[in-house]
Amino acid sequence: MNMTTANIYEIKARLSYYARLVKAGETVILCERNKPFAEIRPLPDPLKAAPKRKLGQLKGACPVESAFFDADQEIQRDFERSEIFPDRTP
Repeated sequence: MNMTTANIYEIKARLSYYARLVKAGETVILCERNKPFAEIRPLPDPLKAAPKRKLGQLKGACPVESAFFDADQEIQRDFERSEIFPDRTP
C-alpha cells in the first residue's frame, strides 16, 4: 500500500487528483505545515462478501434446562384472555 503526504492547501487545490489516488488504493496523509494530522484511505469493498460463518459452532456450549422452554402458565393465561383471543376463555 502506497502513501502520499500532502499539505492541506495542496489537497484543497487538487482534490480530484488525491481522490483518484485514494480510489486506486493509496493512502493520503494530510499535513498542516508539514506535520501529519490525518489520513484518507480507501474503504473496504462493500461488494466483497464477508466469509460465511458456520452455523452451530456453539451448539452444546451453553446448556439450558428443559424447564426454560416450558410456557409460564400465568403468562399464557393472560395472553389467552387478552383482546387477541376475545372469544376464548380457558
